[in-house]
Amino acid sequence: MNNVPITLAIDTAAPRLQLGLLLGDGRADTSVDEIATGHAELIFARIADLLARNGVDYAELGRVVTTTGPGSFTGLRIGLSAARGIGLARGIPVVGVSSLVALSLGAEGPSTVLLDARRGEAYFQSFAGPAQPVTQGDLLPMAIAQAAIVPGTTLIESPFVDIAALARLGAALDPAGNPPEPNYIRDADAKPQTAARIERQNS
Repeated sequence: MNNVPITLAIDTAAPRLQLGLLLGDGRADTSVDEIATGHAELIFARIADLLARNGVDYAELGRVVTTTGPGSFTGLRIGLSAARGIGLARGIPVVGVSSLVALSLGAEGPSTVLLDARRGEAYFQSFAGPAQPVTQGDLLPMAIAQAAIVPGTTLIESPFVDIAALARLGAALDPAGNPPEPNYIRDADAKPQTAARIERQNS
């Protein structure tokens, strides 16, 4: 497995800061902090620690993979920005993976990912196997999502991905077809205020 690129995986979509480092020989090391906020203040220190304890320098990274959501808007922005920044600085590919796809890696066979999105809704997607989607990721009323669970599949309701599995998947994906773009599914709560905006006068 010496041709495997050394890959850094980042997940900040859930109330954790999860990092994974896939080494050239196929071994993976991980770093996990249980935090709901404060990812931005901690992420680069944790990356430095993870690299240092494995004797890896930034210059040796071959690619970066990050979850793209759905999940915390703030957390996703931090993870995506960090991944893109490292990719730009090192001139290496950055791979984006839907959080729902990443969660499917936790099951060996067919699975259904159903995440509580609050407001009586759920993020939902069905898979024939790890990273093998049968349906598109969607935001559904909770009752409809629960009724759509395929009998006999593994039900995944935890928002925490297997970060080592994500690193392995990201090392194998084509960066061109998996850009690091946010996959919010639900629109942001904060929207530009237009009602009180004063129309510009043409001079």
